[in-house]
Amino acid sequence: MTGSLAAYAPESLQRSATAAEIRSQVNLIQEVMQAVMKDGIHFGTIPGTPKPSLYKPGSEKILSTFRIAIEPVVTDLSNPDEARFRVETRATSQGTGAYLGSGVGEASSFEEKYKWRKAVCEQEFDETPEDRRRKVWKRGSDGPYQIAQVRTQPADVANTILKMAKKRSQIDVTLTVTAASDVFAQDIEDLPAEIQEAVAGDDAPRPAAKPTIQPPQRKASAPPAGAGTVVTVSVRDIAEKTGQNDSGPWTKTNVTGGDGKTYGTFDAEMAKIAKDAKKAGAQVQISYVDGKYGRDIQTIAIVDRQPGAEG
Repeated sequence: MTGSLAAYAPESLQRSATAAEIRSQVNLIQEVMQAVMKDGIHFGTIPGTPKPSLYKPGSEKILSTFRIAIEPVVTDLSNPDEARFRVETRATSQGTGAYLGSGVGEASSFEEKYKWRKAVCEQEFDETPEDRRRKVWKRGSDGPYQIAQVRTQPADVANTILKMAKKRSQIDVTLTVTAASDVFAQDIEDLPAEIQEAVAGDDAPRPAAKPTIQPPQRKASAPPAGAGTVVTVSVRDIAEKTGQNDSGPWTKTNVTGGDGKTYGTFDAEMAKIAKDAKKAGAQVQISYVDGKYGRDIQTIAIVDRQPGAEG
């Protein structure tokens, strides 16, 4: 791998970086991105934005490349009804100990994705005080739908909030001290979809329009050997359950087939196939295994609708 962060050499700290040094720095970031960074793990592209967003694992790759040490300094801004942290991350050269710059990140349990969770049942929603419950509209593949939500407890998400603030601060300092903002954006993936569209701006490239769903013309190929039990069913109902853990928010999609059985998946692409099949009135071929929480979908594919078939 060629190039180096020449501006961080001891002798160059006393002078301005040359154009060649800045070019070498950007080239090295791009080379690292192409050689060792993977889309979806180290960075990701949000539709409508001109640059990919840098993720925490990607920032760690860049910091390691340039031999930069970081030190997070946490400020607790929490109150009884809110978990809130601000983190300043200070960067120094591992070789010289020279201070290179800092980044700041903040997170709060008042953010939309942390403040609310789906009610477990109607009884929980009804028993929750009115100021700590709501019904909100969501956007789905079959159109808008409404779900009942209740407020989370700040203590339940405090550790996640702290980690999110630290992550945002780390990415900020990475972009700042390495000039990686030429290549990456920050934090857009943390925003709700509606705000992502606003942040992308009118001048950003627009994602291609989704094609109109056509009824499937070909049957799905057979699942690979060892994929599990295979069934072919119509899609009677689809329900989504959301939650939160240390890795961030998650969504589980439960597909109820014409056989009355429910099959679950955390995979967004599999969920979309099920939704497309339901909208088209088609059947799906599902291979599944019995897991801890029910039937876990391994593969799913749309098949021709069989006249009069409901299995």
